[in-house]
Amino acid sequence: MEKPIQRRHAIQRLAAASAALALPAWAQPARIVLGQSAAFSGPAEQLGIQMNKGARIFFDALNASGGINGRSVELRTLDDGYEPERCKANTDKLIKDEVFALFGYVGTPTCLAAMPLVDAAKIPFFGPFTGAEALREPFRKTVFHVRASYYDETALIVKQLTSLGLRKIAVFHQNDAYGQAGLEGVKRALKPLALDPVAVGKVERNSVNVAQAVKDITAAGPTAVVQIGAYKACAAFIREARKAGYGGTFFNVSFVGTEALGDELGKDARGIMVSQVMPSPFSTNTPISREYLEAARKAGPEAKPNYSSMEGYVAAKVLAEGLRRAGRAPTRDSLVAGLESIQNADFGGFRVDFSARNHAASSYVDLSMLTQDGKVRL
Repeated sequence: MEKPIQRRHAIQRLAAASAALALPAWAQPARIVLGQSAAFSGPAEQLGIQMNKGARIFFDALNASGGINGRSVELRTLDDGYEPERCKANTDKLIKDEVFALFGYVGTPTCLAAMPLVDAAKIPFFGPFTGAEALREPFRKTVFHVRASYYDETALIVKQLTSLGLRKIAVFHQNDAYGQAGLEGVKRALKPLALDPVAVGKVERNSVNVAQAVKDITAAGPTAVVQIGAYKACAAFIREARKAGYGGTFFNVSFVGTEALGDELGKDARGIMVSQVMPSPFSTNTPISREYLEAARKAGPEAKPNYSSMEGYVAAKVLAEGLRRAGRAPTRDSLVAGLESIQNADFGGFRVDFSARNHAASSYVDLSMLTQDGKVRL
């Protein structure tokens, strides 16, 4: 017969287990659950796939080494196809499923669609793959950015172009909040020089119908075109503009998906410029790049290094540090406090500087060029 003390211990263990199951998903003692809505299908799918792969490379290695204070990190994903309404529905589901934080969302219009739900739930929203100012101003206590802004990127692009004497600059942009953010960035950078874009062309999100944009822009004879779009539309514009006889320079912001753009263009990628907000995922010049490359190698051939994956990796690494600082029993408030305590910190050559009133960690921007074989050259 079971002894009374043994029976009492068994009842206590069962009660503890039942209590744990009653807790929200993010509060389970053995795990920290994150939610991600991103494009995993459709014309922008490589942006979500690669951002997610980079994050998983980091989180898998982290979990294998014991996780955060003994808790593993689980990343739940939902596909929004880069469509705002689907992202909003996904966000609603993730919040109702009581994930601890939202991580690695991809795209300006999708993130903006999620913001009212994020604000209402006061849930941490970390490391979105977008540099739009509309997500940075007004300041939100639970929203944190790892990458530089589109204003930072377009400022460097315009500086580079005008320093080369290229002042007739056109803008090809996605016809939504992302494209408007990039267009506004170019205009802001040109204004002190008493310049405006010589032409503007648009493309709808998730579309490659660029004929009218090519006509509008090439008619103005620009010396350079700044592109604010995703890889398929930007590649389509480049090909059609060249068929129309345009011989100028093309610059893209980082969200384009550098390697995806190179893959789309093939040999036509030669000379295409892309601004970058992450250290090179191909160079071994910085400790974070060496760490990422080694982690990708250990993860296997599917973890092919690229800039979007690198961004996912860096964002996951910074979030993990915030979780460590959040304490052994983290809450959403303690995560926010933990992240805000990461001030002027060196993550292997990539500096992160948050504070109680600044949730934009970095203004780092560099320029890269695609070669004829679609590779990246800094």
